[in-house]
Amino acid sequence: MVFTVFAINIRCIIAFIFFAENYIRAYELTGVPGMVAIQGIGVAFLMWNTTYPLVIVRPDKFRILFIVVIAQQIVGLLGETFILLTMPSGYDILAGNILRFIIFDAAGLVLLVTGFFLSRNADKSRQISKMSSNLSEKSHN
Repeated sequence: MVFTVFAINIRCIIAFIFFAENYIRAYELTGVPGMVAIQGIGVAFLMWNTTYPLVIVRPDKFRILFIVVIAQQIVGLLGETFILLTMPSGYDILAGNILRFIIFDAAGLVLLVTGFFLSRNADKSRQISKMSSNLSEKSHN
């Protein structure tokens, strides 16, 4: 589940950094300043996602980092919602694109929280299995 959110984020990062010209109109920007602004968002996404690989590889070991990933997702979701709610009317294209981010980040939050609890349960199962194996070894000795 974490990998799914990460993979979609990486797709957005690549698109925003390397194909910024495809997104400047969606954010009602123009020219070089618009491209640079979109690329900057891509770099910010990249910075945000540096926490994901360790959580993907070892969610049981990096529980605190997993919580940080979830917190980042919440901050993004709340920030985007605030922007949308405080935006003046008349910017329908921009509002629609912000709404897309809100929907994605809400779905991502559900996946991340689900992954957090599933990995916690998997970790507990591994611990129980390991304890059972240790007890079994001791009873055979």
